Amino acid sequence: MSAVSSHQIRWRLAQLTAHLVVALVALVVIGGATRVMEAGLACPDWPLCYGSFYPGRQMNLQVFLEWFHRLDAFVVGVTLLVQLGVVLTWRSKLPVWLPWVSAFLVGLVIVQGGLGALTVLDLLPSGLVTAHLGVALLLLAISSGLSQSLLGLPGSKGPLWWRLMGGAALGGVVYQSLLGGKMATSWAAERCATAGVACHWLNWHFGSAVPVAMLVLAFVLTPFFVGGWPRSQWPFLISTLGLVVLQIFLGISTLNFGLSQPSLTVGHQLVAALLVALLAALTFRAPKESSAFLSLQPESSFLEPCHD
Repeated sequence: MSAVSSHQIRWRLAQLTAHLVVALVALVVIGGATRVMEAGLACPDWPLCYGSFYPGRQMNLQVFLEWFHRLDAFVVGVTLLVQLGVVLTWRSKLPVWLPWVSAFLVGLVIVQGGLGALTVLDLLPSGLVTAHLGVALLLLAISSGLSQSLLGLPGSKGPLWWRLMGGAALGGVVYQSLLGGKMATSWAAERCATAGVACHWLNWHFGSAVPVAMLVLAFVLTPFFVGGWPRSQWPFLISTLGLVVLQIFLGISTLNFGLSQPSLTVGHQLVAALLVALLAALTFRAPKESSAFLSLQPESSFLEPCHD
């Protein structure tokens, strides 16, 4: 097999992983909508819903959210198994680390499925629901970073400071998201407002928002002073900054409306998922890409905002 064919395999795998990132963002958002609409137990059994794959007779908004959340998770699992099969088949032409990463992602989705089952069977305990969110965000971050690694020239990496600052910003956003998830699943905001209890979760979530925002801001602004390749990423850096501003606005608005607007809460989680995906993609983005990839790209895609 020629070198070009090896590049083509990497390109197709990157395309598959980019689609997987979209499915994972949807999975996180639909999971958030399921919680906001109190639909986590709309399907009382697992893995089926009312004993069938499609519960047509019982279908309503709550049942649809829980059913579609499971369907999306199933699609993600199948996609990761296909990815692993392709990687194992062509492993001699791919980076030596890729089979391990692909197998780890399959292991994560199995854990995710187990946590999803437990959240239903154990009646939505806060700790399990938060862990369920954490694994979903980890799947999202790894998949988004993997898509960039596959597109880059083999062996090419961004500057060390870029990867360290991007990783710190990414870790901060994931930590902030998990705090928000714990706060939401324990109904801490409502309990704090009505009974004055569980306020520490609310305080931690908002108290950590400032240092996390500073981490992201430092990552976004530093390239403009350093110059070179990092500065050329300015469209994506500005997009990241815009998402942070939007996230702060949504968080404040959610509280001002007393958590009575589900659309604000779901939007808050959507922006968090987009931030995780974008920061992971930027962290693992390489300064150079193989010219062979560029010649093999059939057309640009909106699914690849960082793949130019």
